[in-house]
Amino acid sequence: MLTVRAPATSANLGSGFDVFGVALSRPADIVRVAKADETTIEVTGTGSEYIPEDPEKNTVGAVAAALDAPARIEIDKGIRPASGLGSSAASAAAAAVALDELYDRGHTREELVPIAAEGEAVVSGTAHADNVAPSILGGFTVATDEGVTRVGTSLPLVVCLPETVVSTRDARRVVPEEVTMDEQVETVGKAATLAVGMCRGDPELVGRGMDDSVVTPARAALIDGYAAVREDAFAAGATGVTVSGAGPAVLATCRANDRRAVGSAMLDAFAEAGIEARVYRSRVGQGATLH
Repeated sequence: MLTVRAPATSANLGSGFDVFGVALSRPADIVRVAKADETTIEVTGTGSEYIPEDPEKNTVGAVAAALDAPARIEIDKGIRPASGLGSSAASAAAAAVALDELYDRGHTREELVPIAAEGEAVVSGTAHADNVAPSILGGFTVATDEGVTRVGTSLPLVVCLPETVVSTRDARRVVPEEVTMDEQVETVGKAATLAVGMCRGDPELVGRGMDDSVVTPARAALIDGYAAVREDAFAAGATGVTVSGAGPAVLATCRANDRRAVGSAMLDAFAEAGIEARVYRSRVGQGATLH
């Protein structure tokens, strides 16, 4: 069988709603594929009991159909579903890379992004590329209707994932439908600051650019304990804190030597709210890899 590892991702990064994303060095999904007359899916690992194996209801099945590449597909989940860490996107990204290689379809990595996004539509209802783009390409990505721009960078990150669930559909439902001109100008400025920070590998600039007054407050309200987690992360040395994707994972940027303290502070803050959580001391990482 052909094996691909695809990383978890964090989308939005505060000011870059539905546009920005980063690949995380950990956790990741592992997908194995072999040619078959029809597509079958077997799912194991974290949260596998909640993931349908029917190809018509699984992100990977949609990718296999888009590539006309029927296969026996085994998914080993390292990324919890409904985590805000691009769980469905990682499986779709891994399947796109694996099946394209298996059937020698000859697509570039950039061309595989919209194909993997079709798999995302199975879960979220729309084919967004903000998670699949970094999972396939790695680094920091800017996904628009015109294509994807990638920046290779190295930046320390901490992700704290509480043992709670936020529905992607619920998280989209609370997003404000209108913004004021002042809010738009502020968001553009923050997003530009974040992008420059990624290009420079500067955690201070990235953290400053993650600050968002439009989408993040609405989604943060769905995460019990978020305010305390954010405050304690900053006190421990974080340069920026925001909701990862749709949540409930919380993403922090920091300097490398502050990662342990920031992660511990976030865990303790969730614990004080009576919520179990786990922490990933990560960094901006590479995209899907063949093994």
